Amino acid sequence: MKILYINALYSPYVEGGAELSLKLIVEGMQAKGHEVAVLSMVPEAGLRSEWVDGVKVYRAGLKNRYWPFTKERPSTYRRLAWHLRDRRNLAMRTYVHEVLLLEKPDVVSCHNLVGWSVSIWDEIERMQIPIVQVLHDLYLLCPNSNMYKNGQPCVRQCFSCHVLRMGHRARSNKISAVVGISRSILNRFEAYGYFANVPRYVVHNARHIPIARPLRVRKEGEPLNVGYIGTLSAIKGVEWLINQFKASGIDGRLHIAGRGRSEDVQHLEKLAQDDSRIVFEGYVDSKDFYPIIDVLVVPSLWEEPLGMVAIEGLANNLPIIASNRGGLRETVADGRNGILCEPDRPDSLGHALTTLWRDVAVYNGLAEAARQSVSAYIRVERMVDEYEEVLRAVITDDTKA
Repeated sequence: MKILYINALYSPYVEGGAELSLKLIVEGMQAKGHEVAVLSMVPEAGLRSEWVDGVKVYRAGLKNRYWPFTKERPSTYRRLAWHLRDRRNLAMRTYVHEVLLLEKPDVVSCHNLVGWSVSIWDEIERMQIPIVQVLHDLYLLCPNSNMYKNGQPCVRQCFSCHVLRMGHRARSNKISAVVGISRSILNRFEAYGYFANVPRYVVHNARHIPIARPLRVRKEGEPLNVGYIGTLSAIKGVEWLINQFKASGIDGRLHIAGRGRSEDVQHLEKLAQDDSRIVFEGYVDSKDFYPIIDVLVVPSLWEEPLGMVAIEGLANNLPIIASNRGGLRETVADGRNGILCEPDRPDSLGHALTTLWRDVAVYNGLAEAARQSVSAYIRVERMVDEYEEVLRAVITDDTKA
């Protein structure tokens, strides 16, 4: 097969898990003998190509008001103007047309479309090439990609999202196949009528995760080192974690690793300043972070599409305390490898912390089951094989048609 992958970014430009997963998929498919190329965006104008770890990568200059992948927050007017154009950015189709003529792929695998917009579907369809859309986030439902507003996850699409995504549902029904990185995210789109009568698949992300932290048995009376690693923002539930840790009064420390907007970090540091047990570590490599903690908390307030950080923690023999939302429920099994908490019942997080501190039998049982419970998620070959099956099925169906 000859495959063109389209995503907002590609290595070494990485904003999140989508870019990490895509690189593994692309390189895995190339290793299996398929011809691959990637089309991604950069702030600089024009189209250029380069080689990244043996893969041909095209870089297209974004044609919109500003480059969105920065820590700066543009004015409300500029954001609205950006999203209005991103609803269907016809200017980006020219890049897709040019690369399709150059590469002549058998199939196009689309990933995060922020910046590209769904207009590229129209161009690919016009050239009669099958399309597989992979859902890493909620961009096709929400311009902010997360359906989270005013400190709460959105139960339904708000008016502005409805307007800015008008016509997307109808266009989605022309896709050749859709893949969700979790059953949760696929269900979310199905509930809104997206991808009707389109073949649907679930392919969970995977990572090569060597063990940085060996299994350790806790003993009675030992302090509990609690950890959080990721973006420091409201949507990630860090404030909830800090408040519950402070209230729990457990013997131990809370290690918070990661970065965020300066105003968010300052707010969280102020919230924790009266508790010497809480330590802000700044940016820390996960392989250096997991060995210093006993339990990992993933307190996301939004519907995480999958929650790869929970998988990484489990692979490092750590019990997980996580929100009972989104894709986290597909990896964290309550009572087996972790504890699920309800953001609508804030004290449930404090109770989980206290349980793992006081009851070493419960802690040790969860820790012993952790790595084995995510064995499928640490096999990148499994993920690549499953995507290969999807692409082959799409090409076969297209040939029959």
